[in-house]
This record gives sequence, C-alpha cells and structure tokens, in this order.
Amino acid sequence: MRVVDLLARKGSDVTTIGADASVTEALRRLADRDVGALVVSEDGQRIRGIISERDIVRALAASGPAVLEGAVGAIMTSEVRSCDPDTTVDELMALMTERRIRHVPVVIDERLSGIVSIGDIVKHRISELEAETSTMHEYIWHGR
Repeated sequence: MRVVDLLARKGSDVTTIGADASVTEALRRLADRDVGALVVSEDGQRIRGIISERDIVRALAASGPAVLEGAVGAIMTSEVRSCDPDTTVDELMALMTERRIRHVPVVIDERLSGIVSIGDIVKHRISELEAETSTMHEYIWHGR
C-alpha cells in the first residue's frame, strides 16, 4: 500500500498555522482539531516547519510558561521530513521509526497535499491484520 491509498481513506485535510502565531493559538488549534501536530505554513502550500505537542512540552520544560505567548516559529521543528504519495507504507514506517517522528507531511511538487500520522499507520496495520485473520479463519473452518 502507498501513502496515496492512506490519504484516499482518511482525506488530505491538513491543519496549518503561521510561524508568527502564538504557541497558545497552536495549542487551541491542536485541541480544536484533535490532532497532534500542525504544519507551519504561511500559505497552506509551502512547508516552513512543523509544531507538535512534543515540541510544546519540551519548550515549556526548558523555558517555562512564557513560551506560550511566544511565536510558533521560535519552537517549531524546522527540518521537516516529508514523503510523496507514491511512498509505500513500509517506507514511511521505516522513516518514522528511524527519525522518531509521528507526523509526516505529504508533498507533491513542493506543495503540501496531506499528512500521515503514526496513528494512521497503526490503523492501517490493524485493518491488514484483521483481514488476514478473517481469511485464515475462513480457510480453517470452511475448507480449503
């Protein structure tokens, strides 16, 4: 399976935020959209960075509550790993595991076109395993 197939199931909606927005605003968007990361982009197309719950927690631990009034751009992850729609799910899992990242933007021609989370990958794997188990049960119980 490829990333394009995952996006076809889950949709390509991506929540973005500008680098000048406050960290408090980022927290509001994370909570309102029930997501774990926001792509930092001024135009919704070009990726400038990514900010996750993990980034915010680390900044709070390092600098205290004053970080909440600061800009997203000050604490975002600037080096963003992305993939394209033809990336396989196995390749994406390897990237996420190797880089210890939980959200990977999907890019076509340098433009943001979706995002895949580790939760999306887990959901896909569970579906695969359930289908495999069902097929094996059918084979075992209803003949060859």
